[in-house]
Amino acid sequence: MTRLVRKQGKKKQRTRPKGRPWALQDAKASFSEVVRRAQESGPQHVTVHGKESVVVVSAEEFAKLTIHAKYPTLRALLAPMRDAGLEFERQSIFPPVRPPIEL
Repeated sequence: MTRLVRKQGKKKQRTRPKGRPWALQDAKASFSEVVRRAQESGPQHVTVHGKESVVVVSAEEFAKLTIHAKYPTLRALLAPMRDAGLEFERQSIFPPVRPPIEL
């Protein structure tokens, strides 16, 4: 009896254009690829039923995004005062320039 044996080759990876969102089922099936691309190429968008649902980002990118929530900038702290109608006068840190001395 003759038996046919299939050659076990390397799985062909699907090529996905950059910037195209992942469908949830594709992201689940290729999660390691989604993570790798998030680290190398930037945020990876995942859709559920054609609507954008989540974004996978690298830990470094996430830290950059959340640092402002933990330590807000001075501008962010003063924004509610400006919205309430308070005006701030900006003063120069440099002294006024005096006229040149004539000899």
